[in-house]
Amino acid sequence: MEYSDRYMAFMGLAPKRIPHWEHWSCPDAETYLTGIDYYEHPRLCRLKMQELYPQLGLGVPATDDPIPRPKLDLVGQSSRVDEQGRHYVRWGDSETSMWDWGLFFKTPEDVFNFSPLKQGDFTNIPVVESRDYSDEEKLYQMYRRGYPEEWGDKAPEGSTASCGFYNTMFMWPLLTFGWKLFLETCLDPRFERIMDEFAEINRRVFRTFARLPVNFVICHDDIVTARGPVCSPKWMHKYIFPRYEEFWGMLKSAGKEVIFMVDGCIDAYADDIFACGARGIISEPYTNYKEIARKHKDCFLAGEGDNRILTRNIPEEIEAMVKSMVETAKMTGGYMMCIGNHIPWNVTPEGIKRYLDLSAELAHR
Repeated sequence: MEYSDRYMAFMGLAPKRIPHWEHWSCPDAETYLTGIDYYEHPRLCRLKMQELYPQLGLGVPATDDPIPRPKLDLVGQSSRVDEQGRHYVRWGDSETSMWDWGLFFKTPEDVFNFSPLKQGDFTNIPVVESRDYSDEEKLYQMYRRGYPEEWGDKAPEGSTASCGFYNTMFMWPLLTFGWKLFLETCLDPRFERIMDEFAEINRRVFRTFARLPVNFVICHDDIVTARGPVCSPKWMHKYIFPRYEEFWGMLKSAGKEVIFMVDGCIDAYADDIFACGARGIISEPYTNYKEIARKHKDCFLAGEGDNRILTRNIPEEIEAMVKSMVETAKMTGGYMMCIGNHIPWNVTPEGIKRYLDLSAELAHR
C-alpha cells in the first residue's frame, strides 16, 4: 500500500518529500500569494492557494461571499478594550475572543470546595473543552458523528484520521481555576483530590477516543513556557505523567498513535513524553529539536520553524532556517516542516513566500 507523506511522517517512515503542518492564519499572505483579495473572494482565494500550495492543506469556503474585514483594521488600531475592560487583539481574519479562565473562582477555598466529578457538565464553564462529561456513551456518540459511518470502529489503514483533546491533564486545573489560583493551590495536599477527579473525567474521554475510527490522537497540554517547566519534575511525576501513561496506554492498546502538542520549550520533559507512550511532539522553536531527534529514533517532530525569522524577511536567514530544519528531518524519519510559533496575521507575506518556496525546493530526503 502506498502511504501519504503525512502518514509516513507521523509514523517515522521517512517520506522523500517532507510534508508541512502549519498553524496558518495570515489573510494578507493569501492575498499576496494568490493575487486574489482574501476578503472579497475567499473561496477563489483558497482554491488558488490549494493550487499553489497544496502542502498546506487549507480548507475552502463553501461560497465566495465576501468576509468582513477585521474591525481593528478599519479603525487603524492593533487592540481594543470593551465596556468591561477586556482586551482584544487582531487574530487571523477577525480578532481574539475572551477566555475567562477561572471566572467562577475567587479564592483558594473556592478551588478546594469544587468537585469536577460532581460538576460533570462543563458546557458553561470556559475550559476550551467545554462540554458535558457526565455520560460517557453520549460523549462517544457526539465524537463519533464526526467520522464516516461506513468506517465502523476502525479508520482505514494509512489514513491520517485523528481526533484531539486540549485538556490532556495539565490544562484542566489551569483553565478551570485560572493561572493565579492554580499556582496558589497546586502544592496543597487538598489539590490531590481535585486532580484525581479531573483524571476520572479524562478516563471517559480517552476510553471514548479508543473507540473512535482514528489512527492518531493529538493530545495538547501546555506543561512548559518558552523558558521551560511550569511545575517541578516531582509535581509532574505525581499528577501528570502517570495519567499520560495510563491514557495513552488505552489508545495504544486500541491501535492508535499519540502526538503530543505543547507550547514553549519542552526540552526538560521530552524524554518523559516519549516514556509515557507518545509517537512524537509538535512544539515551538524554543525547543532543541536536534537533541530530541538524536535521542529518539524516528520520532515525529514538528514546530522548529520561527515566525520571527519570517517577519524579518532576511533571505539568508530564512534559507539558513529551512536548511537547518531539513537537517533535523534527516535525523528522524518523522518530521514535518512547521513554523511552531504560528503564522499569524502580522507575519510578513514576502517572508512566508520565501519560506514556502525554499521548502518546496529543499525539504526532501
